[in-house]
Amino acid sequence: MKNRSLVYSTDQGRLCPACEHPVTDCQCKDDTVVGDGKVRIALETKGRKGKGVTVVTGLPLTEDKLKTLGKKLKTQCGTGGAVKDGHIEIQGDHRQKLKDLLEKEGFSSKFTGG
Repeated sequence: MKNRSLVYSTDQGRLCPACEHPVTDCQCKDDTVVGDGKVRIALETKGRKGKGVTVVTGLPLTEDKLKTLGKKLKTQCGTGGAVKDGHIEIQGDHRQKLKDLLEKEGFSSKFTGG
């Protein structure tokens, strides 16, 4: 018999599958580290109509700290971007600048892709 857990409650709405608290009041989301610790910096153009986006993946941070670092990196590069799916996207080719900024933050990183 499979391990069954409550997924939805009419009192609280959607529940977290790990801690079974409401998703808005999840107890485990603050502790979850998103990245694997191998910080990689790549330039992607696929699916972006030829526009280059620098993508930083593998940062061993929680979701909140990742958003804070993403905001800091965007302001340092003077451009826009987004934090989604556990990685940071910065508009334009800022690979070397991001590598230098991440080293100042204490993360060793390497370039991937072409």
